[in-house]
Amino acid sequence: MNNKIFFFDQESREVTNDQESGEATNFFAMLHRMRYINRWSLMKNTETENIMEHSYEVAVIAHALALIRCEYFSEDRICPAPEKVAVMALFHDLPEIMTGDMPTPVKYATTEMRESYGVVEHEAAVKLLTMLPGYLQEHYRPLVLPDITDKEVLEITLLVKAADRFSAYIKCLDELKSGNREFKNAMQGVRERLGKMNLPEISWFMENVIPSYYKTLDELDD
Repeated sequence: MNNKIFFFDQESREVTNDQESGEATNFFAMLHRMRYINRWSLMKNTETENIMEHSYEVAVIAHALALIRCEYFSEDRICPAPEKVAVMALFHDLPEIMTGDMPTPVKYATTEMRESYGVVEHEAAVKLLTMLPGYLQEHYRPLVLPDITDKEVLEITLLVKAADRFSAYIKCLDELKSGNREFKNAMQGVRERLGKMNLPEISWFMENVIPSYYKTLDELDD
């Protein structure tokens, strides 16, 4: 095994190792900045939510949806590995590091607006990918720029989209529980979009998991 020892010289701000110098990358520092991008910018929030927090929740839910499909609804369907779906979910909002979170009413206002924003998102993803050394880009490209012409990748993106909407639904639910009626119509809209996806794992999650989000801590612990 070729063990390399890396040193960081704070004075020169250069990274060195005992055998060869590496390639600097800004990619991971940019990911760290996900915590500064807040969602629901047009809405009055009782509690803010950033895209780093959101991405974790989407990954957990997407992993669960993949498992539910594989365990209960797998017949004649593609069942991607749940861990693969979870990793894809962690990266699903990466372009928003550079574009910010575009409010849904604006993003989907017109077909032209959605297409234009899609181009902006793509260019942001490409820019982020170039921040990686070349030998790492090939590993991150499927996560940052997924190829939806691949049938399995398309199914993964659908599960991630469903998880993304469930995360939004739960956010609306939390705000309504806090007495914030600002999210009433948003919650109804998200539920309708989930229904239109017509996936059995979505129905299962809505019926068996979502009700627990209405419970208090004591009720959950009982």
